[in-house]
Amino acid sequence: MPETTWPYLDPHQTRDHEPTPYETKLARTLEDIFTKDGHELSDVIDGLNSRQLRTPTGEPWTEESFRAEMHRLGA
Repeated sequence: MPETTWPYLDPHQTRDHEPTPYETKLARTLEDIFTKDGHELSDVIDGLNSRQLRTPTGEPWTEESFRAEMHRLGA
């Protein structure tokens, strides 16, 4: 009987570059927030700010800046 091969999906197939140190730190911090603090946008904003992970411009996070950054990153 021939072996069936499913289409291979690379989890990073749409990525056009390796994550920057900032992107990696942001992703790990978001995972920590989702695990410990909650999933609501207000939980995420509070979690980022309480962990002192700032926006790329060095400002505290707001809902607007978080949405803009996720859009910029393609998330």
